[in-house]
Amino acid sequence: MTRNTSDHGTDDPVVGLLRRAGCVFAEEEAAVLREHAAGAAELDELCARRAAGEPLEHLVGWVRFGDLRLCVGPGVFVPRQRSLLLARIAVAAVRARRSPLVLEAFCGVAPIAATVAAAGLDARLHVIDIDPTALACARQNLPRGSGVHLGDGLSPLPPGLRGHVDVIAAVPPYVPDASVGFLPHEACDHEPRNALVGGPDGLDHILELIRAARDWLCVGGILLVEMNSEQFEVVTDRVEHIGHDDLDAIPGADGQTVVARYRRRPIASTAN
Repeated sequence: MTRNTSDHGTDDPVVGLLRRAGCVFAEEEAAVLREHAAGAAELDELCARRAAGEPLEHLVGWVRFGDLRLCVGPGVFVPRQRSLLLARIAVAAVRARRSPLVLEAFCGVAPIAATVAAAGLDARLHVIDIDPTALACARQNLPRGSGVHLGDGLSPLPPGLRGHVDVIAAVPPYVPDASVGFLPHEACDHEPRNALVGGPDGLDHILELIRAARDWLCVGGILLVEMNSEQFEVVTDRVEHIGHDDLDAIPGADGQTVVARYRRRPIASTAN
């Protein structure tokens, strides 16, 4: 790779190439690629692939998520930094309970469950995803003994867990079908579509998860779901049994993301 001293004020050819390709954090990405590359030839190849749109995380095999360095791989959904809000709320919910059973649904590479594990909490962890490639990464990110389940929704959970889960956390696909064209090209081209989109209004998976969660949560159990702030009011209108339970939203600092918090309450008995 030749040296260019006039490219956007930098004399670093890697940074210059990444800037021309539209990488906002070109300096940081250049440092990561240099750390990963075994030599000049591999660095040139990685830079060319990144400039062509491959996600940095797929190229180097990891993503920084808070204080964690999580395994990822080509073709899997890369955890977003906005999901740190969900991770923090989940850790707080787990910390308030004694030896809780914790589930990350739609887990991908399991960033939320991995964050709970890294907090050193006494929790029994389970994760579910429909993508076996993502689950292979999740196994590397989680402690041994974690329950890793392949399948859709909550159906892969062992029946014995029904009614005993303390905390469920999830980042379901919630991009509306018609909004796919607004996503970054690297997401559309290199991440699975079924990890991104969630139906006409983006709520297909979210609504199904809330409806299904009540059967799996213990009384007082909590479901935490990341979604767009504009979707939350629709959710409250469309989930039939919310009248018996509690549902509120915790807003993110970006003004667009919220974590919906659903708490299962016992149904009051009526006198005969």
